[in-house]
Amino acid sequence: MLNVLELSLNSNFINFRRLDGSMSLDDREEAVQEFKADPVRVMLMSLKAGNLGLNMIAASHVIMLDPWWNPYAEDQAVDRAHRIGQTRPVTVTRFTVNDTVEDRILALQAKKREMVASAFGDEKTGGIATRLTVEDLGYLFNV
Repeated sequence: MLNVLELSLNSNFINFRRLDGSMSLDDREEAVQEFKADPVRVMLMSLKAGNLGLNMIAASHVIMLDPWWNPYAEDQAVDRAHRIGQTRPVTVTRFTVNDTVEDRILALQAKKREMVASAFGDEKTGGIATRLTVEDLGYLFNV
């Protein structure tokens, strides 16, 4: 997906930087530093490369293109723009394609969020039967 976007950005003369897992740490740091400087206004970033310890407060718009089965990996990547020092509102947009595997990925994300909320007793997820007890947690963690 990043390659497709890169072609479009290049053909429209939009200045951008790219950050993905194939890059060395030095190249990643250089891309981040250049993104923070004008006139670079777009950063193409893979989800897994974008959720590892980066501070992206130069960003105010985050666009998610490929849903990941683990919603918390997505959350962590988005949180890079919400770091301490962010002075602007951050807008997050998620694009998905209906009637594809992405529908099932989104359903799996919702199920994972519900399971985590149930484990920690979130009232919105249902009654007591849907929550893990202290005994359940002890069993799960062999304590």
